[in-house]
Amino acid sequence: MRVNMKRIIGITIRIRNPLLLLLLFLTLVAPFVLTISLFFADTYEFIPNNSTFIPKDNLNESVDGERLRKDRDLTEETKGVFLIKEVTRERQEAGDKENVKSRTNDRAMLAIEVEAKQEAQKFGKRELTKTKSKKPDEHLLADTRVRYLKDELIRGRLFLSLLGTRSNSHFIKELRGRMKDVQKALGDAISDADLPKNAYNKLKAMDQTLAKGKQIHDDCTAIVRKLRAMIYSTEEQLRVYQKQALFLTHLTAKTVPKGLHCLTLRLSTEYYSINSSAQQFPNQENLDDPNLFHYALFSDNVLATAVVVNSTVTNANDPSKHVFHIVTDKLNYAAMRMWFLVNPPGMATIQVQNIDEFTWLNASYSPVLKQLASQNTIDYYYKTHKAGESGPNLKFQNPKYLSIMNHLRFYLPEIFPKLSKVVFLDDDIVVQKDLSGLWSIDLKGKVNGAVETCGEKFHRFDRYLNFLNPIIAKNFDPRACGWAYGMNVFDLEEWKKQNITQVYHSWQNLNDERQLWKLGTLPPGLITFWKRVYALEKSWHVLGLGYNPSVSQKEIERAAVIHYNGNLKPWLEMGIPKFRGYWSRYVDYDQSYMRDCNMS
Repeated sequence: MRVNMKRIIGITIRIRNPLLLLLLFLTLVAPFVLTISLFFADTYEFIPNNSTFIPKDNLNESVDGERLRKDRDLTEETKGVFLIKEVTRERQEAGDKENVKSRTNDRAMLAIEVEAKQEAQKFGKRELTKTKSKKPDEHLLADTRVRYLKDELIRGRLFLSLLGTRSNSHFIKELRGRMKDVQKALGDAISDADLPKNAYNKLKAMDQTLAKGKQIHDDCTAIVRKLRAMIYSTEEQLRVYQKQALFLTHLTAKTVPKGLHCLTLRLSTEYYSINSSAQQFPNQENLDDPNLFHYALFSDNVLATAVVVNSTVTNANDPSKHVFHIVTDKLNYAAMRMWFLVNPPGMATIQVQNIDEFTWLNASYSPVLKQLASQNTIDYYYKTHKAGESGPNLKFQNPKYLSIMNHLRFYLPEIFPKLSKVVFLDDDIVVQKDLSGLWSIDLKGKVNGAVETCGEKFHRFDRYLNFLNPIIAKNFDPRACGWAYGMNVFDLEEWKKQNITQVYHSWQNLNDERQLWKLGTLPPGLITFWKRVYALEKSWHVLGLGYNPSVSQKEIERAAVIHYNGNLKPWLEMGIPKFRGYWSRYVDYDQSYMRDCNMS
């Protein structure tokens, strides 16, 4: 039905009752107004921010525009992150190619600058903002600021060497001054806490100067080339320093410290000044008693031997049952005897022998003795090297490799013919628990009880033996598990039954030209005791304290024996400091000879 609006308006005017007017509005006019409102609501949308109507067809375009504006307003930090990731991806795709595209170089330099600015801004915020919480930021390294300051110095050296900036004397003078300030602020700082309060101000001034340098010389390709040259030069210097450090480490490892040399001389002098009756040890009747606990210790180091004996006796449940058989050379024989005469190990028994008294040990019996005395072997082990050179034989240049005393471990039945079981100890170990339980271990027909070292890749057979040789390749497994000397239980009865010494001699004869292995006693030990080793619990013997700072304290404290194998011996200044205490606690520095030689 069609509504006549004029008629409705005329009727409305003639009606003077307000209630009738309201009723008429609700029934006729209100639906019409609501329809119009819905039409406009579907077409327009009200935006409170600016109190205007926007056509809905254009609303999506407005939202997209807003997003675009937000994208354009991304912070410099976010752009830098995206740019750095893009450069990293491009570098990975480029590989090791020398000709990098200039576009990548430009982006690389921009990424470096953005990253530097980010770091400077973070650095400044951390300097200026002091929060109430004292908890450290777990995501920040303790030396972040220190490393950034060092990077600034590198950038400064870069601009000093560029042709475009070198010609600007005013800039060079300013840059050198800024670098001096940064270097002074850096000082010997290792962590950010070591930096002075004005470090940020120095850094900010340095950034401003480097920004000037970029304006003077904006050739990114030249800068990248120069940086590469600097990196190459630094790597070459590092290689030289590493070689020198290796040479000096080996030199120090085989050098007798002044105090230890003094101790040996004073003890030897004192020994020859006493009566022969006073030169004898008590309890010598225990030396051949198979019911006691016997140790074999071969060393020319008086102090190291003293620590081994002292630590063993200190931790023994019944020291009177422990017997120590020490063998040394003629140079240290008097000093070794005098030390234990002056410092007797409680109720334990001591025997000190001179290796030169073993007349049966000669070149006609021992092939290794004949080889060690040959000029060919001496030349191989002791080729002349200049300081800083690390030739293939550098690690062999240690007196122990040409000492027969190092090979005495293969002649235990000859040295102790009346004993059935012996525990062999190196002189660079410390005993922390009672070792008497070792004698009750059933080796199940094996000759050698030792701790295996399979946990590390470089302790397997292929590390020590030449598997390119067909004899080695035929008889042994390159992935076989190695084991450690230093604390070993030897069943001398089984040794004799299996004729171990003769097995050792036969392999030494085959290795006359060093084609099977190169050095030391572990390679021939691995061969001689192949399939004759009984694996002990690892807690009996923990290794690595002479080269590996990451040996855990928990592992050390659980160990019966800790071993300072490696060059960093605890009696040397270069020993690992955090491990030295385990050794030094068994040294009596108040002993008169120690004080006279200034050993502390």
